[in-house]
Amino acid sequence: MKNNWSEKDAKQFIRKYTSKGYTEDIAYRVYTTQLLGNNPKLVLHGGGNTSVKTVARDLDSKKYDVLCVKGSGWDMGDIEPEGLPAVKLKPMLSMINKTKLSDHDMVNFQKRNLLDTKSPNPSVETFLHAFLPHKFVDHTHADAILDITNRPNSLEICKRIFGPKVGYVPYIMPGFLLAKKVYETYQKNPEVNCLILLNHGIFTFSNSAKESYDLMIKNVTIAESAIKKMKSKKIKQVRPTMNTLRPSDIAPILRGLLTDDNKDDTFIINFRLNKDIKYFMNGVGVKKYSHRGTVTPDHVIRIKPYPLVIDITPKDDLISFTEKASREVKKYKSKYLSYFKKHSKGKSLTMLDPYPRVIYVTGVGMFSIGTSHHASLIAGDLAETNARVIASVEETSKYQTIKEKDIFDIEYWSLEQAKINKTKKSMQGKVVVITGSLGTIGYETYKLFKNYGAEVVLLDIDNKKVNKIKNSIPELCMYADVTNRKSIRNAYKIICERYGGIDILISNAGSVSEGPIASVSDNDLKKSFDDNFFSHQICASEAVKIILKQKTKGCLLFNISKQSVNPGSNFGSYGLPKTALLGLCKQYALDYGKYGIRSNGVNADRIKSGILDSSMITSRAKARRLSVKDYMEGNLLSKEVIAYDVAMAFYHLAISKKSTGAILTVDGGNIAASMR
Repeated sequence: MKNNWSEKDAKQFIRKYTSKGYTEDIAYRVYTTQLLGNNPKLVLHGGGNTSVKTVARDLDSKKYDVLCVKGSGWDMGDIEPEGLPAVKLKPMLSMINKTKLSDHDMVNFQKRNLLDTKSPNPSVETFLHAFLPHKFVDHTHADAILDITNRPNSLEICKRIFGPKVGYVPYIMPGFLLAKKVYETYQKNPEVNCLILLNHGIFTFSNSAKESYDLMIKNVTIAESAIKKMKSKKIKQVRPTMNTLRPSDIAPILRGLLTDDNKDDTFIINFRLNKDIKYFMNGVGVKKYSHRGTVTPDHVIRIKPYPLVIDITPKDDLISFTEKASREVKKYKSKYLSYFKKHSKGKSLTMLDPYPRVIYVTGVGMFSIGTSHHASLIAGDLAETNARVIASVEETSKYQTIKEKDIFDIEYWSLEQAKINKTKKSMQGKVVVITGSLGTIGYETYKLFKNYGAEVVLLDIDNKKVNKIKNSIPELCMYADVTNRKSIRNAYKIICERYGGIDILISNAGSVSEGPIASVSDNDLKKSFDDNFFSHQICASEAVKIILKQKTKGCLLFNISKQSVNPGSNFGSYGLPKTALLGLCKQYALDYGKYGIRSNGVNADRIKSGILDSSMITSRAKARRLSVKDYMEGNLLSKEVIAYDVAMAFYHLAISKKSTGAILTVDGGNIAASMR
């Protein structure tokens, strides 16, 4: 493993953070923590932690010996000093002779001794860091260490390949008892500078940040070299399945099967395929070796104790795949229920949802699952790590991890669950697609739905705008021509592979044209119908196909102009397709209401946007002999309506579960343009 320490970079960190009032200790701690955290073979998504023992002043100006340890909610790869809450060290050390401490008391004790009570909660392994006497302590879940320790006779193997400077700790659930065991192990041999926790990870420590980091790289490299020298035999592969099923067809089906009919909860599904995934899932014994538990216990809270493997044949079509996948999901749920009942006896626990977080479809690829896109990516990354490590072990030995009961205890450990259990937002788990998304109304709608927790996809025909913005936002933003069915199908294919499907379509794109209807050319009128009617039909019809595959209900929302009910002079070429769009909205309500698909529209007027731009507003105001202000506030409420108001209308229609075929007017009050 490459050692990425750089004296130049280290000095830059020292200059940067000391100029902000932090000590060199903290600067070094941030630097090496980031080095470790940015190596995916060492640390993934919150796994691992680091600490430094130093001195800090409290508000009373007194100096205290403190332990600055990684706090909850911070990833090592981008940690800042704020992510290293300072805990008073003396009270922590006073507990060293205590025989036991409950999780509740442990957390409370750590919190009580924070220098700043507003700091994030210290790591559950804070006592472990405190009990080791060294200034710098580093902890990772290095792939190579997990490879070595998740096999039969792992202790003997470790003793053979590592030198006398390494100590060993059997698997113990993280917390106070583990801290005590680590301390006892160290006391027996104070010469060690590295501790390997079997089936868990590795600790290195020193009074120098560089030396502790170097020790981590050194020992992981020793493990990597040892693995390479082991007699290896490739896992026998099944013959690749030649099938026409596409991930974009499969994902919505899986998404529907993972949805409880009695709840509105939906998962986000992300597809990925690479050589490691292919090798792992096509192994002859994949259903056995993939079900022996995660390579390190804390992975279980993200990917469950085991994945679901679905075998397909060359003859499987979408119908037969759906039937097969349905059976396999039911089996998985039943197995998980048995697992919960077995290990929860005598405990007051509520079962988590019984659905897998990783699904392998042989010959297709891996689908990772989460309550958000971010969570699905984390699940995918952890699943990949598990696949690589397990496959590596199986090539030289037999993958063997901790007992199932121990995995269960971690999965249902309140301190671990706290990492992922956050307040759910109203749109969490929903995939929202917005056309014309980079216009004023579309972008405001994107921001609002994002704020409510939705996974939002931005589609727009302006490629310049797309390229300008897509790298500055985390959401999927791409070019799409709403008048071209092939373009929309391609966009929806990407959406299904990235998110698993579509829940809400906000069909917002359109264009405006004007002139007396008799003078409008046939081509211009046809173009207006393409932009303002047929585009909505294309986007809606393709979205409905996906929603029907999911069987998770859904919602179509159309941007309908007041021109549809109150046509204006010289705007016939715009108003006529909008009138047709009003009918289309109601037709979808009629035809697909029985499937739980709602169809509603927003009737907005006089909104400053790309269609009604400043020049048009000025011109209209002048024609009416009004100021721009009076023109924009020319409604019953005498208030200007803005894009945010339209976005809110879309949102309220999206959450109105018993409204379909409805048109919500947003114009400040205009009786002439109201629905009849």
